[in-house]
Amino acid sequence: YCTLLWAMDDFLASEAKGTKVVGAQSLKEMVSKLKKPWQIIFLVKAGQAVDDFIKKLVPLLDTGDIIIDGGNSEYRDTTRRCQDLKAKGAGVSGGEEGAQYGPSLMPVGNKEVWPHIKTIFQGIAAKVGTGEPCCDWVGDEAAGHFVKMVHNRIEYGDVLLICEAYHLMRDVLGMAQDTMAQAFEDWNKTELDSFLIEITANILKFQDADGKHLLPKIRDSAGQKGMGKWTTISALEYSVPVTLIGEAVFARCLSSLKNERIQASKKLKGPQKFQRSLYTSKIISYAQGFITTYFVWTLNYGGIALMWRGGYNIRSVFLGKIKDAFDQNPELELQNLLLDNFKSAIESCQDFWWRAVSTGVQAGIPMPCFTTALFFYDRYRHEMLPANLIQAQREYFGAHTYELLAKPGQFIHTNWTGHGGSVSSLSYNT
Repeated sequence: YCTLLWAMDDFLASEAKGTKVVGAQSLKEMVSKLKKPWQIIFLVKAGQAVDDFIKKLVPLLDTGDIIIDGGNSEYRDTTRRCQDLKAKGAGVSGGEEGAQYGPSLMPVGNKEVWPHIKTIFQGIAAKVGTGEPCCDWVGDEAAGHFVKMVHNRIEYGDVLLICEAYHLMRDVLGMAQDTMAQAFEDWNKTELDSFLIEITANILKFQDADGKHLLPKIRDSAGQKGMGKWTTISALEYSVPVTLIGEAVFARCLSSLKNERIQASKKLKGPQKFQRSLYTSKIISYAQGFITTYFVWTLNYGGIALMWRGGYNIRSVFLGKIKDAFDQNPELELQNLLLDNFKSAIESCQDFWWRAVSTGVQAGIPMPCFTTALFFYDRYRHEMLPANLIQAQREYFGAHTYELLAKPGQFIHTNWTGHGGSVSSLSYNT
C-alpha cells in the first residue's frame, strides 16, 4: 500500500516489469486483487499511522484473514493491537538492499497463524550459509518488534563506535579519505568483518559527480526514527544498564543541534590549565537539565533555579549563579548555560577535567558521569561531528536520505551501489 503513487508506477515500469507484482490505487482495489483468505503485510510510519491504517483495513476483512505489521512499531503498541485484533507483529530489518535481496524477518503473534505464512516469509527472507533463511518464529504478541528494537539498539552502538573511530582518524590522525577507506577495508578482513564496516569503507571511497568525496559534504546532523529512544526508555523501565546505546542515542540528539554547535565551536575552547573537574561536570549536568526543560516548555528558568536553592536535594549556591545567568539573558537567546559566563569556568578547568578522566580510565576506575559530561562538552563544541557518516550509513542501508552542508533542508537519495533503487524513505525524525 503505497501512498506515493508515482513511486509505485515507476517501480512497476522498471524493477517490477515482467514480474507478478501488481499495483493498486486504493485499499479496496488492492484487496480486490487478492485471493481469500487474505494475507496482508503493511509497512507504514510507526504510531498513529499504523492505527489509522488498521482502522481503514479492518472493515474489509473476513474471518481467517491475516494482517501483519512489518514496520518499526513500538512493541507496546503491538501488544495492544494484538490483543485488540489478534493481529501479527513482525519485525523487519533489511532496508533498500533487503527489499531487493531479502530481509531478516522476526514474526510473532498468534502461533496458529505461522503455518499459513511460513513458506512465504522464509521464501522472501535473506539466506545465509547453505541457504538457511533469516526468518523463524520468535514468540507471542510483540516479541518480534521487541527483538527488532534490540537489533536496532545494537546497531546504534555499532554505528557510533565506527563513527568515533572515524572522528579520531579524521581529526586527530589527519588521515586522508582514501587512507581511512583502506583501513576499514583491511579491518573488514579481520575479526571486525561486518556489514557496517564494509559499507563504511564504501562510503569513504564514494565520489560525487564532481569527482570529489561525498562524505565531507554531508551535513553532520544524524536522524533517527524512534527505535533507539524506545530502547533507552525500556532500559530505564527495566533497570538494564545499556549505557553505550544510551550515549549513541544522545550523540544523534546532540548532532541535530548543528547551528548551536557552530556557535559553540567559535566560543568554547579545548583543554587549558589544571583545576576542578567536579565543578565542570556539575555545570554540564545542570546545563543538560535546563536544555531538557527548554525543549519541553517555556518557563521562568531563573525563578526555577531560585526555588531549588532551598528544600530540594540539589540545593546549592551554584543555583544562584544559574539564576544570574538567566537574568542576564531573559530571552534565552543562547539557549544553553554553556554559552553564558559558565564557559570561562569550564575552559579554565578543562585540562584537569581531561586528566582526571584519563587517570580514572587508566586506573580502571568507572567514572561514567565524569566521562559522559566531558564527552558531551567536547561534542558540543565541535562544529563538525562524524554524524555525517551516521547519516551516510543510514542512507546506504535504509535509503533514509541526507542533507548537504551546502543545501540544508534538501533531502537527497544516492544510489551507492549502482544497483539500488531511486525510491527513498520519508525524511522524518521522532
